[in-house]
Amino acid sequence: MLLLHGFPSSSHMFRHLVPALADDYHVIATDHIGYGHSAMPKVDAFDYTLDNLAGITAGLLNQLGMNRFAMYVHDYGAPIGWRLALDPSFDVSAIISQSGNAYMEGFAKPFWDDLFAYATNPGRDTEPGLAGLLVEVVELGIAVRVLTALDGLGVGMQAEAFLP
Repeated sequence: MLLLHGFPSSSHMFRHLVPALADDYHVIATDHIGYGHSAMPKVDAFDYTLDNLAGITAGLLNQLGMNRFAMYVHDYGAPIGWRLALDPSFDVSAIISQSGNAYMEGFAKPFWDDLFAYATNPGRDTEPGLAGLLVEVVELGIAVRVLTALDGLGVGMQAEAFLP
């Protein structure tokens, strides 16, 4: 179980959860770069992007030999977790999200491009890409039961038609 903390916290937020899970799960609670007990490079020495933070977490998971895991994401840890879930080298078995951000920077490119194309210009030209996206999401093992309206985009449709 990978635990990804939110802002402005650190892995310390999981101090009670880790012992509760440790008898049944291999638990990893990281500190993102710049938080808790992690390194804190100056901004001119490290590019603090979600992609880079996800890359560092991916490196840790690779070093530990963890390619299949469930994850709990909170706030700022969510867009890092979304990137890991989309990485084909990992098999994410479950995602538990607490106040998980899905703001624009959290939408990894180019994976979500078809969704935004449909939201901007719904119609025959953009529907196939959206259907393909839903199939890809299901194939990635992310449980999609309903697509809810994305704030500001006005996308609202049933996903069941695309599910196996």
